[in-house]
Amino acid sequence: MAASIVLFILAGLAEIGGGYLVWLWLRGAKPAWYGVVGALILVLYGIIPTLQSFPSFGRVYAAYGGVFIILAVLWGWLVDKKAPDLYDWLGAMICLVGVSVILWAPRQ
Repeated sequence: MAASIVLFILAGLAEIGGGYLVWLWLRGAKPAWYGVVGALILVLYGIIPTLQSFPSFGRVYAAYGGVFIILAVLWGWLVDKKAPDLYDWLGAMICLVGVSVILWAPRQ
């Protein structure tokens, strides 16, 4: 379980970080190398989920979506300096419950 969580977090940081660098390049007038590095990180993001031990692509990506939301809220708070409000935290916690159900519910 710990390895799965680490892989979800790494994938989320790669997706958000890569996307953020592309954002800075296109919308923040940063040099083109920001976009190139961001694109390379986004490729890495595409690879990381394949390292999950879960056999179902759809289930892995559905669960990852919830983790992504939590990481995006944290990124906005720590990097963009936009403090999450009660509804951001509530939504993130609902997603965390959803991730847990998707990944670890007892199945036959």
